[in-house]
Amino acid sequence: MSGIWLALIGGLVFFLGYRYYSKFIAEKIYRLDPNYTTPAHQYKDGVDFVPTNKFVLWGHHFTSVAGAAPIVGPAIAVYWGWLPAILWVLLGTVFAAGVHDFGTLVLSVRNKGQSVGTLASKLIGQRAKVLFLFIILLLVLMVNAVFAWVIANLFISFPASVLSVFIQIPLAIWIGYSVYKRKKSMLLPSIVALGVMYLAAIVSSYVPALQIDLVKYFGGEGATALFGMSATSAAFLVWIIVLMVYVYIASTLPVWKLLQPRDYINSHQLIVGLGILYLGLLFTNPEITAPVTNPQANDVSWFPLLFITIACGAISGFHGLVSSGTSSKQLNKETDARFVGYLGSVGEGALALIAIIAVVTFFPTAGEFTATYSGFTAASGAGLGVFIQGAAQLATGLGIPASVAATIVSVIVVSFAATTLDSSVRLMRYIIAELGMEYNVKPITKTHVATTIAVVSSAALTLIPQGPKGFGSGGYLLWPLFGTSNQLLAGISLLLVSIWLKRNGRNYLPTIIPMAFVMFMTLWAMISQVFTQWAPWTETSDWMLFSFGAIILIFTFWILITAFSAIAMNKNDSIERSA
Repeated sequence: MSGIWLALIGGLVFFLGYRYYSKFIAEKIYRLDPNYTTPAHQYKDGVDFVPTNKFVLWGHHFTSVAGAAPIVGPAIAVYWGWLPAILWVLLGTVFAAGVHDFGTLVLSVRNKGQSVGTLASKLIGQRAKVLFLFIILLLVLMVNAVFAWVIANLFISFPASVLSVFIQIPLAIWIGYSVYKRKKSMLLPSIVALGVMYLAAIVSSYVPALQIDLVKYFGGEGATALFGMSATSAAFLVWIIVLMVYVYIASTLPVWKLLQPRDYINSHQLIVGLGILYLGLLFTNPEITAPVTNPQANDVSWFPLLFITIACGAISGFHGLVSSGTSSKQLNKETDARFVGYLGSVGEGALALIAIIAVVTFFPTAGEFTATYSGFTAASGAGLGVFIQGAAQLATGLGIPASVAATIVSVIVVSFAATTLDSSVRLMRYIIAELGMEYNVKPITKTHVATTIAVVSSAALTLIPQGPKGFGSGGYLLWPLFGTSNQLLAGISLLLVSIWLKRNGRNYLPTIIPMAFVMFMTLWAMISQVFTQWAPWTETSDWMLFSFGAIILIFTFWILITAFSAIAMNKNDSIERSA
């Protein structure tokens, strides 16, 4: 079977979902009002609350939620076969992710641009808010640590991509100044900036002097460098320090100075990147060699783990944090929420779809696929690398040399991951400040104090050595909790939207049904992991994962009991009502 068929079917499903289902949700369920005064106008401060053109905001929203997750998750999940992965990406995007991202955006806009954590207090009680914020804080900490780990390792593996990624920063600042101070258009400068980035990527691929290879600088593989570390570990440490300095600055600057213009450039990068991959697919017309379902994948059951392995690309709780944390503060008109929220999910679904196609068409034979994907652990280690090679293989169909294609793909992955990283640090700053206000700890409500806590804790988790994996793998200490925590967050966010809809007398079935599905699958997966994999009485016991997992489970059930109690009593605590 040709990979083109998967792309055509997926494209048709996404088109119908946006054209018809999102319109139904916008008009009949969320009832968007073009005359509603959004928080971006009501609280305009030029820093966080900034009315923004919907195309620019879509670029920020999409690139903030995308990162590497809609690539890594699907690239691992094909271990169970391409059909289950494709079905979850398509149906999850249309009926779960789109409704979730769109809904959390509208709910926040209707309530002063407040985050879902704060809204939990209004909808289901103060205690639920604190419990919810704990889950959110743990989630963004894991995102920060692992995405920093991913970026640093990609810089080490693809040194030709470094120059292109760092050139984007001054270009974005220049664009931000031109647009907001000189009232220039953002479209043409961002296209020029993207051209400069790709030119730098092409030239760097052929000119070793332009490749920032810190491993070579520290003496090469096997050499001893800083503090007795290997050259690779030293390079990793330097890149983590550089990244943390960058995200500190990026997450405290006004959004128009760097975040918005950089994300707008990345939105074009998305279009160009997807265009290259889908056109490459058309010209190469590769055959799918991976199995439809993998009968050898019997070490780990796909049911329910598929639904937490593919989070971003189907549904992800982190998206609700972005929708209610940053995007809601920049929405110019309420009717733009459909374009930003739902279409942002469709864009990510398209990225997840091509990630699956790139992987399942990369191997010459089914035997080579099963040899690489010999077990779930092997699949987890191979996923991102196989995607980059498979995507580069598709790009060569357009005549792009393999080395250049690999560099460009790595630039795209790093750009999205960096966008998610600094948005996540900004969100973590908001959460820390909220907790400071909650417990009257005034120092941590300050922007730079909260940001310092976020950056230092993220760096510390990233750099902690973890057993045989060695220095710099600490980000993975809590990573096994990411999938379940992320999906629990999505389920709780959908529950909040459902309660809001119910109190406004609207049909809440479009939100409560995906909420029930996601919560059932995720709780099943998490209970299984906590009590059969990490518990002290098992052979694979892990006290840290067991402790945090058990706490998250208790908090989640507590929130659910409180929420359903609030629904039964039809509790109303100053939540916004609209006709």
